[in-house]
Amino acid sequence: MAVKVLIVEDNPVARSFLTRVVRESFSDVLVITEAGDLETARRHIGPLTDPTQSVDPFKLILVDLELPDGNGMELLAEWVQYPATKIVTTLYSDDDHLFPALQCGADGYLLKEDRFEVLVEELQKIVRGQPPLSPAIARRLLTHFRQGPPGSPFSTSGPMPLESGLQSSRPMPLGRGAPLDHERLTPRESEVLTYLSKGFTIKEIANLMGIKWFTVNDHIKSIYKKLNVSSRAEAAVLASKQGLV
Repeated sequence: MAVKVLIVEDNPVARSFLTRVVRESFSDVLVITEAGDLETARRHIGPLTDPTQSVDPFKLILVDLELPDGNGMELLAEWVQYPATKIVTTLYSDDDHLFPALQCGADGYLLKEDRFEVLVEELQKIVRGQPPLSPAIARRLLTHFRQGPPGSPFSTSGPMPLESGLQSSRPMPLGRGAPLDHERLTPRESEVLTYLSKGFTIKEIANLMGIKWFTVNDHIKSIYKKLNVSSRAEAAVLASKQGLV
């Protein structure tokens, strides 16, 4: 079955460019749908009464922030429970756009001004279980971690909120106070966790299990949520401590 991708971008030239980036980034058979505004994007997604039960949902969504009928952050907020990897593609690299987008549920943030090769390389990070971030955005995040004003959500005085879906590199305490919901892992999730603990990449796990890497990515998100962890390292440690693998 082909992997469905939605590109929400009002500029036809930029849409064509992003389509080429996506096709170059992944070896899967892709079905790419384009939307030039919020209304069209919402029609493609369909009713969101129960997003987790969507039939054949999109697995990757690229969202521009400035659209003719509103802001792309509206879609991110509406689709926070939608089972897709959501990446912002924009020209804005300032804090006023970056952090609200991450807080609205963006799984990555790419600048359309980056070179084609850079965007392909960053988008491919999804396969390795890493958040796609343009180099300038990664540097900005590091600056906030190191120099953020005291009391701000991005200062060094506390961990970065994880609601955005991005994996924090800052370790969280394991075992003590963390809910051990491993009995709720499905057989597939347990198998994915075993491979994660052995150091396999998402693409390698997909090949071993005979499934799409987007499906593996969905399993990993579910595992992180159930085990209350935010990275594969934490999941592997907790799995080992609890005898899950």
